[in-house]
Formats: sequence, C-alpha cells, structure tokens
Amino acid sequence: MKTYVSKGDIEKKWYLVDAEGKSLGRLSTEIARILRGKHKVTFTPHMNDGDYVVVVNADKIEVSGRKAEQKVYYHHTWYTGGLKAEAYKDLLARKPEEVITKAVKGMLPKNKLADKMIKQLRVYAGPEHPHAGANPQPLNF
Repeated sequence: MKTYVSKGDIEKKWYLVDAEGKSLGRLSTEIARILRGKHKVTFTPHMNDGDYVVVVNADKIEVSGRKAEQKVYYHHTWYTGGLKAEAYKDLLARKPEEVITKAVKGMLPKNKLADKMIKQLRVYAGPEHPHAGANPQPLNF
C-alpha cells in the first residue's frame, strides 16, 4: 500500500464558527483539527494543509464547573519576580479573543508549523468580522 504525500497544491477554505454557548475545550479541539488539516483526506503531518477559521462571539464562550474562578493563565516577563497570573474570568472580560487563541495554540504541535497554523485563526469578540469577502462557510459542532 502506498502512502500519500501532498505536493503542496493545497486549496485552503474559510470556515466561520460561532462560539456562543459552546464549551471552550470542545470548540478548541475542533478548531485545532481544522487548522492542522486532519479533516482532509490529503492530510500530511509535515505540511500546513489546514484551512482558515474565523471565530465570532468569543466573549460568549463557556467553561464547565468552577473553571471560571479557578483557571489561571500565567506568563513571565523574564525579569526577576516577573511571574504574572490572571484568572480566566478577568482575561475573558479584558481580551476574550486571547482565551480561545491560547486554548487552540496549546492543542497544536510544538514546532514551526504551529506558528503558521495559528496565523490562520481569526478570533473576534463580537458577531462582526471583516472576512466576508472570503465567503466563510459556517461550521456547526
């Protein structure tokens, strides 16, 4: 049996996802799968075969249980004592796009392809987006 290897002639599609009322983890896994290209029969692990994803209503994403109070995002400023922590609910109020972006980025491979894949993700807090010219197809999970 022969293995298929993509030659690089990949047609990229645009998908639109409404995040209102969706679970953060379940939505992020589906978005990561589309960005990676695993939904295509021509999937090749060492190439960026994925499609573009536009996420709207990021401020209406939900988490289960007490994660809204207990989940904490950390980053370090690389200065002494520079560890910063921010709760999920605070980050959601300040930058709702960042919550979905961080969740999806954590589900992508940890290599140079991940940087290219995450650039194919567009997240917007409200229902409006500037990618109407690309004619994104709605995705339902």
